[in-house]
Parts: sequence; structure tokens; C-alpha cells
Amino acid sequence: MVLELTGSRVLAPFLGTSIVVWTSLIGVVLGALSLGYWWGGRLADRRPEPKLLARLILLAAVATLAMAASKGLLLAFLQNRTAWGVSELPLPMAGATLAATLILFGPASVLLGVVSPFAVRLRMESAASSGRTAGNLYALSTLGSIVGTFSAGFWLTATLGTTNIILCMAGVLVAASACVYRGDGVAKLAALALVGLAAVTLSAWDGQFQRVGLYDLDTGYQRVLVFNTEDGGGGGQMRVMTTGPEGMQSGMFVDDPLALAVPYTRFYRLAGHFRPDTRRMLMLGGGGYSFPKYVMSQPQEFGGQPHLDVVEIDPGITAIAGEYFGWPGHPDVRVHHDDARRFLARAQGRAQARAQDDGDTYQVALMDVFTSHYSVPFHLATRETVQALSGLLDADGVVLVNCISAAEGPRSRFYRALLATYKSVFPRVESFLVLNPADPTEFQNILLVAFKSPVAPALTSPKADLQAMLDTRYVPQAHLPGDPPVLTDDFAPVDHYLLSL
Repeated sequence: MVLELTGSRVLAPFLGTSIVVWTSLIGVVLGALSLGYWWGGRLADRRPEPKLLARLILLAAVATLAMAASKGLLLAFLQNRTAWGVSELPLPMAGATLAATLILFGPASVLLGVVSPFAVRLRMESAASSGRTAGNLYALSTLGSIVGTFSAGFWLTATLGTTNIILCMAGVLVAASACVYRGDGVAKLAALALVGLAAVTLSAWDGQFQRVGLYDLDTGYQRVLVFNTEDGGGGGQMRVMTTGPEGMQSGMFVDDPLALAVPYTRFYRLAGHFRPDTRRMLMLGGGGYSFPKYVMSQPQEFGGQPHLDVVEIDPGITAIAGEYFGWPGHPDVRVHHDDARRFLARAQGRAQARAQDDGDTYQVALMDVFTSHYSVPFHLATRETVQALSGLLDADGVVLVNCISAAEGPRSRFYRALLATYKSVFPRVESFLVLNPADPTEFQNILLVAFKSPVAPALTSPKADLQAMLDTRYVPQAHLPGDPPVLTDDFAPVDHYLLSL
């Protein structure tokens, strides 16, 4: 279980954390364990020897060590051959994730599957006690799985990091092999030496990465890469945060930390255009806190001095923003480390208890949680979430939603579903194509702006930069054959829409 949970962190920077990745990971591990159970039972009947079981566990340690050594090269190779890549021989996402999990986790999982039936056979004393023996061993193994699950999920991943966990598991398996059979000392010492050598080598490798400005960080929720790169638009050197394979989730110009470096975040300035009287603003998704920094540095664009509530589920992300992205905190910005959906439910309950006077409402809400097309939090795309957002806004409230999709063509299903969902709650919804307004079939950032008032919004501005954003307005067709339905808590297959499944 520790390896399976860690596997999601191993795959995330290269293949994401979508339902496709989890399906491949769980399915391959279950299949490999089943093969191991079958093979282990046959081996145990032919050669019920502790020595053989110890050697198989030692082989599992070596396979686990090989996983740590090969994961970077293999996943980079497969990532460049997914359907989103530029390879001449592209793989569908399902094919890439299946190949990755089979190669990385298959061998160790098969060998670990051998252990249970082999252990039952070795502990079997008589047919009369066979049921009790099997029951005790499977209860013990299940208890170990429970401890491993909670340890990995609540503590190990954020404390040790992905690679160190894998190396520790290899060491634990070497120790387990020694407990089963005390012989083969040279082989066990050699395996421990390999684990130590791998730890030193990979630590030196990480140190080299950090010296050139690349940081591989694990939080309690996700694996995060921070590195410097050149802005393709000529803006200079950027510092980038990424939690997935498809690009950046946050960015900052190194020489101008307060500027909005990522194009779609500049479109959030339309919040001040549509609601120049903003007093309270809600932002779901903190990331590198680039927009909160901008709002606090340019308050005149947003009503003078708005108060901003930022909901970020991951305290580790907030810490990274402070250390690497110059987020100093601000007295007018309250950070809530909570799931956005839970925050909305609580805020709605508090507002209803106080009859929601004007001082409790928001004028603007920004939804910045759909920054990856490999791992979209589906529960924040549903009609129930949109209704909760609407309930926290005043009568003229505005919601700005960033999504990644095409506006037309076969890759537009997520946009069409999200648009239908917001239209089911708000009387007016406008769309703006951020990267290439001339080609709505291109996969790109699309900004949805939902208005609680039915009054037509102002689509002109005396400011040239804002007018340029308003000119990217896209008017979708009212209805197309095969349009996806409104997203709900009961039905929201956003992964399938985005990955064209």
C-alpha cells in the first residue's frame, strides 16, 4: 500500500493524477498481486523453504530499488509519447499510464504477492488448524496494509519525499528477508549497499538540481516542482510552479515579482472592470499567490482596498509561495487552508445564519482550480458548487472561471459542459479565449465570466490593455448535437471530457 500510494506521486509530474492514472495504478497492482498469489501458492507447494521465500523478498527489494533508479527516465520517455506530446509515435494516455505502471510497479508487486500464500504454507501445521493459520496471517497482512496506508497518506509522503520512501521500502524488504532466513548474508549486505549507494547518488543528484534552481518538493497533498525558465513571450526569466505534466500552475517574473506572468491571470483583471466597486473578493485556489500579490499592489483597480479571501487546500503550497514566489502575506488577505467545496458550504451556512447582509457578501469570486487537464477536481465543476458560489455573491456579483479546453471541436467537451453548468445558475455567461482567440479549436485557457445580474455587462474599456482582453470574447453556438449535459455531483466525468476518452 505504501508503494501504491507513493506511485501516484511518482506518476503525477509526468502523467497527472486523473482517474486514468489511478485506474491504471490500482488495476496493475491488483493484477500483479493476483499473479503473485497464484505463483506463490505453486512455489510453496513444491518447495516450502524459508530460504526460497527470503530470496523472493530480496528480489522484491531489488525490484523496488530499480523503480527508484529508473522512474525518471522511463516516465520522461512515456510523457513525450502521450497523445498530447509531439512524438511521431504518440501513445494514448491510457496506454502510457498502463505501460508506466506495468514496468515500474509490476515486478515488485508480483514478488510481494508471492509472500502471503508462501507464508501460509510455511506456517501450516495441520489441516485442522489451516483456517486459523490462514486467517491470522491475512489479518496480520491486512493490518500492515492499514498501517502503511495511513502512514504514507498522513505522514511519510510529506516528511520523507517520494524517492526516499521507495528507498526505505527497499531497505525494509531487505530486513524482512533477513528475518525470514538468516543465510545469504553476502546477498543481503550487497542489497543494503545498493540501497545506500542509491540514496547517496540520488541525494547528490537532487543537490545538483537545486544548485541550478530546480526544486522537487513534496507536500501533504501533492508533489511540486519549482524551477526557473525563460518566458517564451519575452518577459524575461520566470520562476514556475508545476504540479503536473502539462505546464505551469503558477509563474513569477524573477525581476518583477508583482507582475502577472501567466497570461490567464492577467485576464483576472477584468474583475475590476466588471466590478469597480469591489469590497470583498473570493479566490478559490492560491497556487503561487500571484493574483493576490497583484491585487494588493494595485488596489485602485479593484475598488480601492478590497479584502480578499483565498482558499487553498494545501498549506504546503502556501509555504512554497512564501519561500519561492515572494508571497509575504497581507493584512487584507485571509488564507483558508480548506477544500474549496467545504469552505463554500461553511460560508453559506454562516451567511444564512446571519441573514447575509451586504457586509457578508462578495462582489467577485475567482475559480482558479482547473489549471490542469490531467487532474481536474470534478466536485468543483458541478452545478451544486456553482449554486453555492452564487449564494455568496451580492445581486450584481461576478464569477471568473479559468478552464483549459478547446471552445470548438472534439476537445471542447469540458468547456461546453462547464458553460452549460454555469448557464444553469447564472443568467449571463461570457467567454474569452486567452491564448489564441482566432482559433477556438485550439486547446487553451478559456475564461468564463458569469454574471448574477441579467443586465448586459460593459464590453468596452478606455484602457487599451483591458480592451484587448475584452476583444477576445467568444460567442459559442447555443446548442450543438451531442453537447454534454450539465455537470452535477452525481455525474461529472470531467477527466473523460479532457482526456478525450
